[in-house]
Amino acid sequence: GSSIVKTVLTDEGLTGEYYGNCKEMAERILSMRVKLVEVLKKVGSTHDWSHVTEQIGMFAYTGMSSDMCDQLTSKYSIFLTRDGRISLAGLNDGNIEYVA
Repeated sequence: GSSIVKTVLTDEGLTGEYYGNCKEMAERILSMRVKLVEVLKKVGSTHDWSHVTEQIGMFAYTGMSSDMCDQLTSKYSIFLTRDGRISLAGLNDGNIEYVA
């Protein structure tokens, strides 16, 4: 593992590509945060989801109870931790409306 990191970070072209990929991934996850909140509102949710767009990173805390999370998992196969944490990296244009 460390030899791969050394190879990438000591090659200017690979380093640029790596940081470009990181930027692209971060922008995609941010856009999924925004889109998720938009779609939730569109489908009629009256809950304040602003905390989802205010958070950063690959995961979001939804604020849902463990019972709500269990129901999403058992009825709809939407998987998240029982404390309401969901992976935004798993969202895409093809599944975001289903998840919302």
